[in-house]
Amino acid sequence: MSDTVIVVGGGIVGLTSAVVLAERGRRVRVWSRDPAVGTTSAVAGALFWPYRIEPAELVGPWSLRSLREYVALARDPAATGVRVVAGLMTDTPRADVGSWASELTELREARADELPGGCGQALRARLPLIDMPAHLRYLEGRLRAAGGSVERRTVGGFAEAAAEAPVVLNCSGIGARELVPDPSVYPVRGQLVVVENPGIDEWFVSAGKDSAGTTYLFPQPYGLVLGGTADEHVWDRLPDPGTAVAIVERCAALRPELRGARVLAHRVGLRPARPRVRIEAVQLPGGARLVHNYGHGGAGVTVAWGCAEEAARLAG
Repeated sequence: MSDTVIVVGGGIVGLTSAVVLAERGRRVRVWSRDPAVGTTSAVAGALFWPYRIEPAELVGPWSLRSLREYVALARDPAATGVRVVAGLMTDTPRADVGSWASELTELREARADELPGGCGQALRARLPLIDMPAHLRYLEGRLRAAGGSVERRTVGGFAEAAAEAPVVLNCSGIGARELVPDPSVYPVRGQLVVVENPGIDEWFVSAGKDSAGTTYLFPQPYGLVLGGTADEHVWDRLPDPGTAVAIVERCAALRPELRGARVLAHRVGLRPARPRVRIEAVQLPGGARLVHNYGHGGAGVTVAWGCAEEAARLAG
């Protein structure tokens, strides 16, 4: 039991952390209430970009470490679900992009002829774009190959896990609000629409820092993901028909070929926001070590590998 770690949470942060620990020789068990494809992570449009996450001074190094991993994984997109794709990011001056972008080989101001109608400025970049259902399956397979396991299990408290392992890693996302409990954790509801792709092969994002109505297009193998929303403190997981229509209209205003595109799916996810990410080790009654790794907001994918390595260090 001395080298066992139980990871609570089976989304992108939990599975990535579990892989890092297992590949360092720990015996890792992931306890997750939901299958990976049923987590908030599976709903994410999953463009690599630090969105709604603090503190900035740590997000940069975490993002850079993750960027390097995703670029490596993109060499085999069929297996990993990771591709490096070109696109445009508006509302973000080059000077505001963090230190993580220092290793991007293609990041520049977009030319006027590259901008969609009504867009005055944008950055052009090639960034990792992740097919999340495929990537989560890849992580589960990589974990099992390293000797780890994934168990469907609802956790009522950390003492349950501490009874079976000396180290517990809390990657419970939005569940941390009740499980820790931590009232500073709150949802930022995101709704998106998946449509049949009429031939769009680049991503596009238009979102001010504090905007509740973002506009984005992410070409994924299973369809074109259109978004989106960022509704703070909203717990409703049911898609709103009016919101879906507005999302499609915003995207079609940029790309008219989307008008009439067949809708394949409606999705809603609750981003696990917090004033700042919590990565911290504490001692539980009885002596077990509890390592928190939650509060990643809209950037769980973007910082997953950097935060996983920090959490693994704290796991000892």
